[in-house]
Amino acid sequence: MRRPFLALPAALSAALLLAGAAAAGNGGFAPAPPASPNASRITDAYWLIFGFTAAVFVLVEGALVWFVIRYRRRGRSRDVEGPQIHGSTRLEMMWTAGPVLILAAIAAFVFYKLPGIKDVPSARAGESMTVMVRAQQFYWQFEYPDGKISIDRMVVPVGEVVRLEVTTPDVAHSWWIPRLGGKIDAIPGRTNHTWFKADRIGVYSGQCAEFCGIQHAAMRADVAVVSRATYETFLDSHSPGSATVGRETFAGTCAKCHGLAGQGDIGPRIAGSALLAQSSALEDLIRKGKNRMPAVGKDWSDEQLKATTDYLKERFGGG
Repeated sequence: MRRPFLALPAALSAALLLAGAAAAGNGGFAPAPPASPNASRITDAYWLIFGFTAAVFVLVEGALVWFVIRYRRRGRSRDVEGPQIHGSTRLEMMWTAGPVLILAAIAAFVFYKLPGIKDVPSARAGESMTVMVRAQQFYWQFEYPDGKISIDRMVVPVGEVVRLEVTTPDVAHSWWIPRLGGKIDAIPGRTNHTWFKADRIGVYSGQCAEFCGIQHAAMRADVAVVSRATYETFLDSHSPGSATVGRETFAGTCAKCHGLAGQGDIGPRIAGSALLAQSSALEDLIRKGKNRMPAVGKDWSDEQLKATTDYLKERFGGG
């Protein structure tokens, strides 16, 4: 009874592990296909390390199985001592030097790739831009060079170097779009820097990679890579005081806690709330927060705040 009792949990655990791996991208064994030069270098480093670790695993586990078979008891009585095997200086030197050489090779390769991951490549005038990435409970706000903004979806032109300045006014977050490079932390009081250069049009998704509170799972981000003409059209509709920004701000900030229909979720119901008719009280709540509600609009411009409150009033009542 003992062996089947132990085998069942082991089989179930293995099935769960395999199911998780199968559900992940690339079978769970590789990063998402890179779409930026720095992401490609991260993938190269991953495959080198994976190759070494896979080889070491096969070697060690193969030796373990061989020793189990080669030196098994073979019917010998339990009280009979087995043959004594003494150490081998050559083998001891090999398994000491081997790991050192492997680690040296990995370190050399990673340091060779590191400048291309961290350093922003040079670009001709008109082929680079800087976007401020502001992380906040529980949304991403992107601020473009000409003062335009968007929430939770960054839009950039294809084939251009995009420098990111990542910061936050509240708690630690982590910016991560797997196909466009590695993670970079958003730390209160500090601005960190990263970059990417998307080589094809498409939408690349990511997630805050640092637990930041009750709605951490909802703090997702997309990077839409579009043509230059589409990018210019996007900017035209994303002035801080525009109705588009008001709608995006509601969907990216308010709706995550209060529901898309204002029906309430982890936050109270806002549809039909009397507070919507009290402009100063509503603005004060958004700026400063209250109880479990963070100060979501602490750093919003007056134009963005007005666009958001106008959208709330128009959609949910309050005049």
